[in-house]
Amino acid sequence: MGKTEIRAEQKRRTGNFTEGSIIKPLLAFMLPVLAAMFLQAMYGAVDLMVVGHFADASEVSGVSTGSQITQTITNIITGFAMGITVVIGQQIGAGKTREVGRTIGTGVLLFGVIGIVLTAVIAFGAGALAKMMNAPEEAFRATRGYIFICGLGFIVIIGYNLISSIFRGIGDSKTPLIAVMIACICNIFGDLLMVAVFHLGAEGAAIATVAAQLISVILSLVILKRRGLPFEVHKEDFLHFEGKTASRIVRVGIPIALQDFLVSLSFLVILAIVNSLGVTASAGVGVAEKVCAFIMLIPSAFMQAMSAFVAQNVGAGKLDRAKKTLVYGIGISLLFGVVISFFTFRFRMNLCGIFTTDPDVIAAGAEYLCAYAIDCILTCFLFCFIGYFNGLGETALVMIQGVAGAFAVRIPVAVAMSRKPEPSLFKIGLGIPCATVLQIIICLICYRYVQKKAV
Repeated sequence: MGKTEIRAEQKRRTGNFTEGSIIKPLLAFMLPVLAAMFLQAMYGAVDLMVVGHFADASEVSGVSTGSQITQTITNIITGFAMGITVVIGQQIGAGKTREVGRTIGTGVLLFGVIGIVLTAVIAFGAGALAKMMNAPEEAFRATRGYIFICGLGFIVIIGYNLISSIFRGIGDSKTPLIAVMIACICNIFGDLLMVAVFHLGAEGAAIATVAAQLISVILSLVILKRRGLPFEVHKEDFLHFEGKTASRIVRVGIPIALQDFLVSLSFLVILAIVNSLGVTASAGVGVAEKVCAFIMLIPSAFMQAMSAFVAQNVGAGKLDRAKKTLVYGIGISLLFGVVISFFTFRFRMNLCGIFTTDPDVIAAGAEYLCAYAIDCILTCFLFCFIGYFNGLGETALVMIQGVAGAFAVRIPVAVAMSRKPEPSLFKIGLGIPCATVLQIIICLICYRYVQKKAV
């Protein structure tokens, strides 16, 4: 096969975002990302749903608090892995396909070390993490057990996110979807077996989640081996750690990971505040957060699609096309956001009722969910901007806006509202959309800065 045929084959087997229409390939890439994220959200949702129907409020609180911890750390890894997505995307856009193999090899070595360290820290620090989260006394055992088991399997969770980031970087959002779809089905059966049959509560839900993630990783590797990659990858790529490549991944990924960590930390602070209000409030917010994981899927999917799309166009030197992608992304995302906001507010009780049968927990969750209904519209702007900046490699700007929103608005509002004589979960949650408004303003300022810099 000659060089021309090789290039044609590479284009066929990777998503080429640098030519032709913008909306069609953007949606074609985004929809599988959305579906995969939906199925990923099902992991925690099914855990809480099954526990909510076959166990008491203390087990629900344990899953909600424990999953918030593990999800926070997972978000950090996902943010850091975005460094690989952006670097690979820019290499694909520039036609430097041989460098992609070296990037993947270095990324695997880098994330392998991180996975081993985090597995040890989370598993053996489970009790301290549960205590730090101010877990209600009656839910402490369940919280600690959930964190411990998820901690033992954390290297598997890292493996899944690493593989997904690689596929997104080459423009393939369908392969991760296939793997996670099968794994999600396994998680549902696992939850029912561990919680409904064996009555293992929060710990059983954690076992099912880790097992499902392991299946997802194995399936991804099997698919990868059968299909192959549209560029060269050699064994020595996984044996040689390239400092320059690692530095580039870290330079792009660390600001995103730090931003995700600090933003997630602000939500953990809010949860810790709510935990002090009792087990019903704790379980209610946990239920609302699980609903939120679904209602925020569309803007989150656009953010990830935007990152890969913009990265390839930056690599190809097509900055105007990257800007058009941002405009189209915001417009389409906003249409969905308005509908989801109305649906969330109108059916908030029904949505919370999916995860538990306790009427007090449902009422508490519905109250908190009202704040998220407002945020549904605002995040359509924010997440597209974040995806755009990620694709440009301007991840420091992403970190600035995220940290400012978390610590200048979100936490202060939550703390202030929690100190009222009769704390309202809705008022505590108002810190979330208020923070998003500030973040959008900062993004607009950063956008102008980036445009002037490019001139």
